[in-house]
Amino acid sequence: MQSTPFNWDYENPFTQEFRVQDQHIDFIGHVNNAVYVGWCQDAGWQHSLDLGLGLEEYKSLDAAMIIRRADYDYILSAYTGDECIMGTWLSANDHKLTMERQFQLLRKVDGKTLLRGHWQLVCIRMSNGKPRRMPVEFDTRYGAVVIPPPV
Repeated sequence: MQSTPFNWDYENPFTQEFRVQDQHIDFIGHVNNAVYVGWCQDAGWQHSLDLGLGLEEYKSLDAAMIIRRADYDYILSAYTGDECIMGTWLSANDHKLTMERQFQLLRKVDGKTLLRGHWQLVCIRMSNGKPRRMPVEFDTRYGAVVIPPPV
């Protein structure tokens, strides 16, 4: 997707929009942290699909990228009716086994950052769950969109 006028941490994010619904609210009265994690999962998967790597490709290549480690910084709360936009980027690829993905969730009305996330991903063989070298299709499609490191 194209860049927006928001203050993104990196240029040209892949974006997905979310609207906070009543079912996203926890007993404290704001969006539950697990909802943010789910939105990261949704945006990351949509980005993969946009790059032409979905479940069918994963199955035919007997390969998948899975989360090895996830870190989230919950910065501000969101509430029912808030419209949010998630930006995601691939930020590293060792061209062998691992990649990294960054996330930034913004509230659309004021552009405030609500969450930042970081995943370390590892390539596995779907048939047995063991680590494996990335297929060339993964390296080519995912590797083509890795953002340059900050200066």
